[in-house]
Amino acid sequence: MPAPELITPAQPTAVAAVPAAAAAKPRKKLGKKFVAAGRVYIQATYNNTIVTITDQTGAVIGWSSAGKMGFKGPKKSTPYAATSTVRDLVERVRDVGLKNVEVFVRGVGSGREAAVRALGALGLNITSIKDITPIPHNGCRPPKVRRV
Repeated sequence: MPAPELITPAQPTAVAAVPAAAAAKPRKKLGKKFVAAGRVYIQATYNNTIVTITDQTGAVIGWSSAGKMGFKGPKKSTPYAATSTVRDLVERVRDVGLKNVEVFVRGVGSGREAAVRALGALGLNITSIKDITPIPHNGCRPPKVRRV
């Protein structure tokens, strides 16, 4: 009967150190995209106004918000802040070639009408406006009314 072999811990093997950036799959650089028709999502809350432009499939082309534009506190929810947010966003996506947009408005903030008016004034052809504000059908009980 042969003698039992001794089990020894394995010798540490040298592993080539690969930087995390080199190990990651390289991202494909997107070229200039031409989009003739798109969607504009306006989220107007009591505290801020956020505007997002997407193509027809939902891929985001650009976005902007009143807070990003430099408005602070209660000035973020004003119609003027919504107008300048839309103006900034349309200028940044001007090279995409966007002409026709469908507008989806969510929320009850004061910037919703001003944002839609600004879209029309900046030369975009608005094909439809849809209100997608979530409305509960007797779901959760709402919080009690704030009294100041």
